[in-house]
Parts: sequence; structure tokens; C-alpha cells
Amino acid sequence: MSLLTSLSAGTTGLASASAELSVVSDNLANTNTVGFKAGRAAFEDVLAQSVVGGGGDVGLGSRLSAVQKIITQGALANTGLSTDLALEGPGYFILRGSAMGRHGQYYSRAGQFTMDREGFLVNLDGLRVQGYGADPSGAMTSAFGDLQVGTGSSQPRATTTITLRTNLQADATVPPAWDPVSPAPTSNFSTSVTVYDSLGSSHEVQIYFRKTGAGAWEWHGMSDGGGLTGGTAGTPMEVASGTLSFDAQGRLTAETQTSSFDPLGALNPQALRFNFGSMYPAGSGVDGATQFTNPSATGFVNQDGWSAGDLSSIQIERDGRVTGLFTNGQTRTIAQVAVANFSAPDQLERIGSTLLAQSQRSGEPAIGAAGEGGRGTIAAGALEQSNVDIAEQFVRMIAAQRAFEANSKTITTADQLLNELIAMKR
Repeated sequence: MSLLTSLSAGTTGLASASAELSVVSDNLANTNTVGFKAGRAAFEDVLAQSVVGGGGDVGLGSRLSAVQKIITQGALANTGLSTDLALEGPGYFILRGSAMGRHGQYYSRAGQFTMDREGFLVNLDGLRVQGYGADPSGAMTSAFGDLQVGTGSSQPRATTTITLRTNLQADATVPPAWDPVSPAPTSNFSTSVTVYDSLGSSHEVQIYFRKTGAGAWEWHGMSDGGGLTGGTAGTPMEVASGTLSFDAQGRLTAETQTSSFDPLGALNPQALRFNFGSMYPAGSGVDGATQFTNPSATGFVNQDGWSAGDLSSIQIERDGRVTGLFTNGQTRTIAQVAVANFSAPDQLERIGSTLLAQSQRSGEPAIGAAGEGGRGTIAAGALEQSNVDIAEQFVRMIAAQRAFEANSKTITTADQLLNELIAMKR
């Protein structure tokens, strides 16, 4: 083995130490890069020749074998922004668009997402997040593609059932005969509820209760005629009516009701059912309307319709389901963020901008919902930080620096010996 070989071995050592410093520097530079995974330089020896006879090998230094990605979980930092997403466990977000001069599908752990002007969920470079859509009823579909979560509306629903829990004063006096033109003086008690027609228009219905005898009541649902077919604005029209009967213990024992709700310009007639609770003896008779000596009062009123609404905000669940919150108070699943996993995630190709691309060594992506098939879950309002350990990187930096100094010493020593060899010729 010649001195020139020693120089070559020392040179490879310098190159290896420089490569280690480059990897460490890259890690430290990305300490604050969201979703970044640290790299680790892997080296291998270089064999020059085998010694004949006595056995053994003579090496020719070292070389960089690969830069391995360290796929460990980074710490999560809460941001409070609903479109910021972090993966807890294996997997990658799927993005589609143009990056580094090529168009395709990419993968990333960086969940710094926002909505573009068209309502698509995108990363900060405009690449669109991929996932599954949902139909207007909120049921998930198998359609996979760009997630549009910033637009949409909630369709109106016509009221069909009004539920009341009310007490009618048992010892109330019987008022004058019912007069729809003058309902207040000819009734004992009233309460109101807002109902909706098929177009989502609201109609205020005032329900008047009138005692007709011992344990016997009649009720009338009145609404302004301006919103009803054939009606006049300012003049109330009857849209429902019926009777209620109670026993000596104030329990509801019988009821009748009719509906004549014809909203203007909407689907009509629209049937309205008033739920006054169960009737005794089949039911308790006291879970809705009751007749006790307490003053008449309504404890609960509800109806099952709503108006049309626009999307006001979104929430993303741990399984990636995107729930839309609408201005009419309704919620509905509008999409689901997809997650991809690989059999060899450390072999994904790094292309920059926190993006990774599929490679032959990484294998095919297994795409599905978060939390299924070995994929991690999603934490909304949080971001995964870099997994770089600064203390560890400084130790590696010191080791690389010493290795560089040692290899440079090898080269200078070999150079001195060569000088002495040349001096012998003189």
C-alpha cells in the first residue's frame, strides 16, 4: 500500500466528514420547519485490496452510502386555526398540483393548510389537499379528489312536527267564545313557535289555548295572513286547531287536531303535527301538555324545520371528516381528508417545500381514512413540529469536525513522508 493510497483514504475521510456536516447543517436549518424529518448520514467502507498470503484487507477510506430519514413523531404545537392539521402516528397528507416544475401527487407531514378563493383546502404553495366528498345529506362518497370545503349551503327543511310541553291552569275560568279576530281576550293562554315552509321562509305561529269546560280545552294556531295563500298582511289566519282533554289528575287523556297551513309560494298544503305528549293510560299523560293548578306556562317548545343557510365555519374530526357549520344552526359532513401510508416511508423522495414523492423503494401508497388501516389520526388546530434534536445535532457536528481534523492530519502526515522520500533522491 503506497503513500498515495493513504492520501486517497484521507481524502475520502474529508469528504465523509463534509457530508456529515452537510446533513447536520440541513437538519439544524430545518429545526423550525413544520413536519420536517431529520436525516442521518450513513457511511460505508471502501475496500482497496486483499492482502495475499497473510490474509486481511486494506481499506481505501469511506464513502457516503445514503442519507436516511428518521421517521419519528414530532411534537404537536396548538395553533387554534381550524385548517391547521397534524398527524399523530404514521401517514402523510396527500396533495396534488405543480411543484418543482412538475405536476403530480405529493405527500407531506406539514399540515399548514388554508382555503383558496374557490373554497379548496390547499397548502401555502397552492397545492390542493386530497380526500373524499360527501353528498348533500352528509353521507360520504367514494369520489376521491380535491377537497372543496369553503363553499356550500344548507338546504331548508319544512317543519312537520311541533313539540310542546305546557301546563294549562286547571282552575282557569272559561273565557268568551273564541274569536279569531280578537284571539287574546277569548283565550286563557298563548305561546308562539316559528315554523318554516319548503322554501325556508319563517312563519310565526301563535298558539292560543281556551278552556271550554272541566278538563277540556281547545287550541288554535294563528299566523299572519301575509305569508299564507289567500291571506292579508296584518290579519291572522288559522293554520291549525284541535282539542285537549285531561283527567282529574291533570293527565292528558285525549286530543284532536287539524292542519290547514298553506304557505304562500311554497309547497302547500303543508301538514303540521303538534306533539302534546303521550296520552294516559297508554302513556304517562304528563310528558307534554298537563292541567295542574299552577299558572299556565310553556316549559319547552321545539320544531323540526329550518331555513336555508350558508357555510360559516368548518371543524375537522380525528378521522378527517370535515363538518360544516351553517348560519341556520345546522351541521353536516361535507368532506373527509384522506391519509396515505407507505410500507417504506423513509424511502420517499424528498423534493423540497416539505413535499415528498413516491419512489420505487417506498412502495405504493395505501390511501384511506385517518385512524384506519394503520394510519394515524388527525389533530385539528395543531401542527407537527420538526423532529430535529438540536443537542444531538451539535454532538454529531463536533464528531464530524474532529473526524475532519483527523483525516486532514492523515493527509499532512502522508505529505511529510512523501517529502522525505523525495529528499532521499537528492
